[in-house]
Amino acid sequence: MIKNQLTIIKSSSRWTGFDFAGIWQYRDLLFLLVRRDFVAQYKQTILGPAWFVLHPLFLTIIFSFIFGEFAQIPTESLPPLLFYNSGLIIWSYFSACFTGNSSTFIVNASTYQKVYYPRLINPLANCISGLFGFSIQGVFFLGYFCLYKFFIPSTAHFEMSYLVFILPFLLLLVASLGLGLGLWMTVLTAKYRDFSQITGFIAQGLMYATPIIYPLSEVPDQYRFWASLNPMASVVEAFRYALLGKGSFSPSLLLYSTCFAVFVLLTGMYLFKHTEKRVVDYL
Repeated sequence: MIKNQLTIIKSSSRWTGFDFAGIWQYRDLLFLLVRRDFVAQYKQTILGPAWFVLHPLFLTIIFSFIFGEFAQIPTESLPPLLFYNSGLIIWSYFSACFTGNSSTFIVNASTYQKVYYPRLINPLANCISGLFGFSIQGVFFLGYFCLYKFFIPSTAHFEMSYLVFILPFLLLLVASLGLGLGLWMTVLTAKYRDFSQITGFIAQGLMYATPIIYPLSEVPDQYRFWASLNPMASVVEAFRYALLGKGSFSPSLLLYSTCFAVFVLLTGMYLFKHTEKRVVDYL
């Protein structure tokens, strides 16, 4: 005899809205969405995942000519390919988490109207799928590193530092920043569609405000404090210092970035939780 099973869905009383039990219950869906995001991104393309490598490599070449050759911006005596690429690969992951989650409600509106599952699964899936692209770019960066270290004569001295051991923490920090800011933007975008046009400008502006095409040491002293308020600045500098042994590593600034990321993530989840209840009405 088959018994009818009744499932009652209640709103979580937790202020963060981070329903660990619900996400674990729908973990199969999470893995499915991660696979979908990764495959669909380059479906029906000729080069496929190669774009993960070509995009930062193309930007590196452009930066080398414009900012290295013409503007003569120092790269701390590092080969331009290593200097720019080390900043771009960590920035690309942040950008994927931020811009990819900035329109979660709009992109998944039709699904939300038909079926229930923890809505936070979509942003989490986007951040996890972004790790695949980061991994591919990281492997190629190691190839560039070995190329310059052992095969191309260079007077530049660079080597990996002890900070390589905190790379997992830096990745978690970048994911938290991107996810938190993305949740903020998706809430604003659901209510005010103008923000869907603004997201790209914000991401572009943040990239040039982050020491990717220039080292933080080249920022004039009167502006360096303001440049350091960008939470990604200390992360990029620490990431570059870990991989190349060049740059500035400041534990205090990294602690500031961590506190900023925690604040943005918790408030983003709070807003996301309270908006998801009425998101169908907005859309």
